[in-house]
Amino acid sequence: MAVTVRHMKPSDAVAWDHYVLAHPKGTFCHRAGWRSVIENGSKQKSYFLLAEEDDTGNIVGILPLAHRKSLLFGSALVSTLFAVYGGPLADTDDIKMALDDFAWQQATLLGAASLEYRTEDVSQARSVNWQTEAATSATFRKSLKNTPEDILLDIPRKQRAVVRKSLKHDLTCSWEKNLDGFYKLYAESVRNLGTPVFPKGLFSQFMAEFGDDVDIQVIYTPEGAAVASLMSFYHGDWVLPYYAGGNLSARKYGAHDFMYYQLMLRAAERGKTGFDFGRSKIGTGPYKFKKNWGFEPKILAYQSRLADGAVKSNLNPNSAKYRLMTNLWKKLPLPIANMIGPHLARHLG
Repeated sequence: MAVTVRHMKPSDAVAWDHYVLAHPKGTFCHRAGWRSVIENGSKQKSYFLLAEEDDTGNIVGILPLAHRKSLLFGSALVSTLFAVYGGPLADTDDIKMALDDFAWQQATLLGAASLEYRTEDVSQARSVNWQTEAATSATFRKSLKNTPEDILLDIPRKQRAVVRKSLKHDLTCSWEKNLDGFYKLYAESVRNLGTPVFPKGLFSQFMAEFGDDVDIQVIYTPEGAAVASLMSFYHGDWVLPYYAGGNLSARKYGAHDFMYYQLMLRAAERGKTGFDFGRSKIGTGPYKFKKNWGFEPKILAYQSRLADGAVKSNLNPNSAKYRLMTNLWKKLPLPIANMIGPHLARHLG
């Protein structure tokens, strides 16, 4: 089969998404809408590649890429920026390698120090120039039951008791797509973790591009105080809780436990059969939290190729290099953190 690799055009978006939805390893993070999210929401340049069969023009492979370029954090071509998953999808290993080659040519033209794939598929054919990163993160997925009773009973006993307790606090869950309410809590939460907040425009672009495949929750106390929030995505049979926030009162009410249980109920109502709890650093609090919910970790081993003499940037906030910065960021007044953070965080996706 003769194949041509080229840059995606806006007119390719529908066919691109059809391919992603049909591919057994396609994820929400591969969808065409990420191009606008990345470019308009974070002001980074994207380079979405597709492989098409010469005879028919049918898409037989895709690769969403974005160029992260920063004086502070270096230059890299990444699939997919701001995403848990990424890397090429293709009909055959030969097509994957053709996408690899084109992507490396693009990285070289841009002067990028590395080409990085956030892929789970480490078995695919690839040249000896590629390396698999040390396992530092895992993702968590499991099937989702379809009734409130079965969903609750599927949660391990100790965590189920925590959820039941949260249900007694008379919390309410709003699904009004309140971006301002979500972002306020999210920004406070990441500041408390020592991390710059992503630009608000990133989240508004998710809503603009993906419409009904985006949900926003805001959790309120009986007194009407907002304590937790979550932006989730839907793709195929899956729901992906993606960006979560909360203030210091959230733990008192068990607001996050309540929030995730409500999302499970809503996803089941929408006919979803899988719950993807996303990525967490191994050994961290979120990692343990997801295991408590009965999710088994699957280690993520991302892949990269480095330019000659280049050293891959380490953006892990738990690394020694960034630990001091993280501790200082936690102490910043929230208005200052929210003003400075988006300019830094757009390079951290």
